[in-house]
Amino acid sequence: MSAYVLDAGALIALERNDRAMWARLQVAAASELSLLVPSTALAQAWRGGASQALLARALAYCDVAPFDPMARDVGELCGRVGTADLCDAHVALVASRVGDWLCTSDPDDMVRLLAACPGKRRPIIVRC
Repeated sequence: MSAYVLDAGALIALERNDRAMWARLQVAAASELSLLVPSTALAQAWRGGASQALLARALAYCDVAPFDPMARDVGELCGRVGTADLCDAHVALVASRVGDWLCTSDPDDMVRLLAACPGKRRPIIVRC
């Protein structure tokens, strides 16, 4: 499965009507790529209400990757890297397992986390 993984920064960019981010979303949605949002990234960005209408529209194109099946793996990754940021670790694990691209506002942390993920898949990191 080819996938484009979005972190909370990417979701916030969509919410702020960032044209480049919307273009990425539309290209990915029109292709054979799956758009994945780790549930922890969604929780970090979502506050509800009318002010998030653009984000709600963007999420209609996305699938949400659940946290529960990865909870132990996320905790182990946090331990290996020495971080307490469960959201970033969850995003990195989802991207390392199914992502071909990872759209993130924090590429430095993602490079470090991806390097510690088991497996050989290394998604292309796109700054948003």
